[in-house]
Amino acid sequence: MGRLRRSRTHHAQRDVHRASRTRARTKDLDQIQLIDLDPKNRAALEAQPLDFEKPGLAQHYCVECAKYFETDTALHSHWKSKVHKRRCKALKEPAYTIEEAERAAGLGREGKRALVSARAMPTDT
Repeated sequence: MGRLRRSRTHHAQRDVHRASRTRARTKDLDQIQLIDLDPKNRAALEAQPLDFEKPGLAQHYCVECAKYFETDTALHSHWKSKVHKRRCKALKEPAYTIEEAERAAGLGREGKRALVSARAMPTDT
């Protein structure tokens, strides 16, 4: 009897998934909040010099999403899209700080403050 199914049934899906995991990532939300949304940096990003390597010669840039667009109409339609509105909503929330991350991990100052206050209390003997 011959073969019942075709060989190579995966259709190279593993390679496609691997490529999607390791493709170039965009900026994180905290990078955009702390650096790009600063008024000086925002003005510089919106008025970039011509760059032949970037899409649209780097003239159509969305600061909130950190994306370049080919045309001005593509940028304006992006501003009306759900993707852009979700990103703007996420940027309105404050960024996580190192202190907040340490408190979540149990390394915050709450425990240390309690120890210091216990030592500082005078004992009457």
